[in-house]
Amino acid sequence: MRRASGCWTLLCAASVTACACAAEKVSVEIPYQSTVLENGLTVIVHEDRKAPIVAVNIWYHVGSKNERPGRTGFAHLFEHLMFNGSEHFNDDWFKAMERVGATGMNGTTGEDRTNYFQEVPRDALAFALWMESDRMGHLLGALTQERLDEQRGVVLNEKRQGDNQPYRIAWRLITQNAWPAGHPYSWEVIGSEEDLKAATLDDTRAWFKEFYGPANAVLVIAGDVDTREAVALARRAFGDIPPGPPLQRHTAYIAKRSGTRRMTVQDRVPQARLYKVWNIPPYGTTDGNLLSVAADVLANGKSSRLYRRLVHDGQLATDVNAWAGLREIAGQFMIVATARPGVPMREVEQAIDEELARLLDEGPDADDLQRVKAGIEADFVRG
Repeated sequence: MRRASGCWTLLCAASVTACACAAEKVSVEIPYQSTVLENGLTVIVHEDRKAPIVAVNIWYHVGSKNERPGRTGFAHLFEHLMFNGSEHFNDDWFKAMERVGATGMNGTTGEDRTNYFQEVPRDALAFALWMESDRMGHLLGALTQERLDEQRGVVLNEKRQGDNQPYRIAWRLITQNAWPAGHPYSWEVIGSEEDLKAATLDDTRAWFKEFYGPANAVLVIAGDVDTREAVALARRAFGDIPPGPPLQRHTAYIAKRSGTRRMTVQDRVPQARLYKVWNIPPYGTTDGNLLSVAADVLANGKSSRLYRRLVHDGQLATDVNAWAGLREIAGQFMIVATARPGVPMREVEQAIDEELARLLDEGPDADDLQRVKAGIEADFVRG
């Protein structure tokens, strides 16, 4: 497809509070048992006997916000290193798991956490837990300069590919400008090329020792299991690993910005796109939850307000999305709209601003709330 030049207007505005949406709480019960082992590892078990499969997911409470300026990219780089073998299984993780019938093996890194997951046949649960425990407790003996250099190259290539994607620069500018310098969310999860190239073997070892202890992790086992047996298997696999050092947690840091900052960027993209961004309260707050509902009222589905106004009725945009990205110490409320060719961006922005003003003035109607709450409940059940 031919790609024409376009522009984006990025709006990084002051933090906001939630509109008075009278949303009732959505309650969906998913039974589970939580056990904390002696070394601090939290084990959560959910029994689901519909198929002889077990999902294993381990979350470490560490992400890119635990880095600092000049030393970024460590959380994601270490995610890659976790798949390159450990002291008692010094081989490729994926091949070993495939041999026992595992599927969906992967890891992800965010600002607040790094997680590793797979689904295994019921009879392979003990093996999966042993593999996870070996890389939690015994990774450093298999971590070499050669493996660091190899995975550094993989991550740098991943970064270059991402940087060349259409509209990618917009997200970098939002990250760097919506948050003040030094804020734990003011750099990208993947890190800078300079910092990644400067990372040493000692740096990565120190990262592991600080953050990859059982007291900084949550293990979830869900599927065709007996809770007591699953906890016993977890204790056998992880119980002898030292808890790790005590860690200081970040406190909420909602970066208030004075006034509105506007940026316009020219790049080779198919269509012009508008981003409006506000810094908001974090995950687990009433305001954050209400803003999530407000985002869905505005732009979730073809019956939503912004979709009808901009896409269906007004023919101003080809798409529009809104969401509240809630993270551990702060969040961001975003509206993103792609203008139709030939439509001035000021008309797109004016329509968005008018719908925002209408929602703040009138609030959502009963049909909007019912639609949104049903969607939230369905998404929660689907996981």
